[in-house]
Amino acid sequence: MRLLPLVLVLFSFSINSCSENGCKPVRPDVEEPQMLAFASTNGITATKHQSGLYYQILNPGSGVTPTLSSKVYVTYVGKHMDGTVFDQTNTVVSFFLSDLLEGWKIGLPLIRKGGHILLIVPSSLAYGCSSTSGAMPPNSILYFDIQLIDVQ
Repeated sequence: MRLLPLVLVLFSFSINSCSENGCKPVRPDVEEPQMLAFASTNGITATKHQSGLYYQILNPGSGVTPTLSSKVYVTYVGKHMDGTVFDQTNTVVSFFLSDLLEGWKIGLPLIRKGGHILLIVPSSLAYGCSSTSGAMPPNSILYFDIQLIDVQ
């Protein structure tokens, strides 16, 4: 019984620290109209994944399919829903798929080495209420144009 107050304090601290910035997570179904509007405006024929992610496979590739333990070599452009580029590569970069956003963990295994995919990632599969910088507002829906160059 003595642990119960400590557990309650820790639980309330974790809840308060998650909502310190006033942000509340948004479910993908709530963001769906905005994601579909983006797809329509940008000529993307999007398919809905059960997770709430939308994607279009431009080239399925023909090589290895990445898994969470794979090192992926990619080029990509990341944009906000207003079209503003927040990140992009000029050369091939590599990451372990397990270290990436949940949206990438779901989307990249839909293609193989040499593939090309467009992802519209709901905020819950991106950064949610967490922001890595002031340039990434909380609950940002993100768009990625990704070419999967290699998989190891």
